[in-house]
Amino acid sequence: MRVLAVADSDSYLKWAACLLGDLPPGCVTELAVVRTPIAPSGEQIAAAVQGRPAPPVLSARSVRRLAERTRPDVILVACTGPVVDILVADVLAGLRPRPVFVSGLPGISVPATEKAWLFRSGCDLFVVHSEREVAEFSEIAARLGGGGAVGLARLPFLRPAGPAFEAPARGGDRVVFATQAKVPRPREQRESILRVLAELAAARPDLDVVVKLRALEDERQTHKERFHYQRLWREMGEPGRVEFATGSMHDQLTRAAGFVTVSSTAALEAIALGVPTLVLSDFGVDAEMINLVFEDSGLLGTLDDLAAGRFHTASPAWCAANYFHPAERSDWTGLLTGLVISHSRTPARSLLDGPEHAAARRRARLRVEVPPKMLRVGYRAKRRVRRYLKALT
Repeated sequence: MRVLAVADSDSYLKWAACLLGDLPPGCVTELAVVRTPIAPSGEQIAAAVQGRPAPPVLSARSVRRLAERTRPDVILVACTGPVVDILVADVLAGLRPRPVFVSGLPGISVPATEKAWLFRSGCDLFVVHSEREVAEFSEIAARLGGGGAVGLARLPFLRPAGPAFEAPARGGDRVVFATQAKVPRPREQRESILRVLAELAAARPDLDVVVKLRALEDERQTHKERFHYQRLWREMGEPGRVEFATGSMHDQLTRAAGFVTVSSTAALEAIALGVPTLVLSDFGVDAEMINLVFEDSGLLGTLDDLAAGRFHTASPAWCAANYFHPAERSDWTGLLTGLVISHSRTPARSLLDGPEHAAARRRARLRVEVPPKMLRVGYRAKRRVRRYLKALT
């Protein structure tokens, strides 16, 4: 089985590289990055593929030519929603023989959203990572139609052997705070986290307090980060002893005495490594904060807990229902193999094929066709025109 994976950002690239490693022996795999405004930097690419050869960054047309030349049985479209849709419905449409299109979401996907399903409804297999996510997306699929099968995979960075809560607690010399680009949004809430981290560092000189960044200030991410933590820290006058780091989360966690986040998939990696964990609830626990999944986990706490260095252990029942299912429950590779060998399969039907979605698809096409620098210039010019016209009214 020949598999081509196409990613568009750092988190999706990391996910794609790990999923390729889950494929059965004998599969021939190839990985590429489609050029978009959020394409990862060279450093991000190296960190994401972890020892694999660095994939090329290609235009959409070049991705099409690559698929025509290699004739893959499967194309894993590991991209943000609009890019998945335009690649499957337009850029890669009409390949003969038609490959099996696979997509999915690279992290926590609770609650399941119709939007995520709609953008990926042209794919034959949709991969998620917990029994709960399979149930929620299957309900959406039954209600809306379109798409194909919903498959279950273990999150790639979670070790496959045994339930996570059996992992022994580790000693360590640091507390690691994992940032999240989207939440919390307000500047003052982010500053409050940094202040408490500085308080903890002052109270515990035996610990290094590390802010683990997804990207440096000048690097692109899957989601835009308006108030970057390192920039905020600098603007606050660097009020304490806090370190900032990029690179491997796993390397940070293997030295961690505690882990804290508002909402990050890295919390699951911390659980798997037996690192005491704290998920901050000060700013809300809901879908908007992307932390609803941690209800009843035993991990929720406050900034006061962080200041006191209080971390928690995840509930075994919660782990079993959320991301730590037994390895034999993962069925995505079996479903994929069945789709590849089934010559009578009916291709998935996208729910975005109607004329009412044509304008959105044209905009998505621009993201994968126009060089990012030129596209950003166009966006800035468009915003200036809008402000000018608004001032005239």
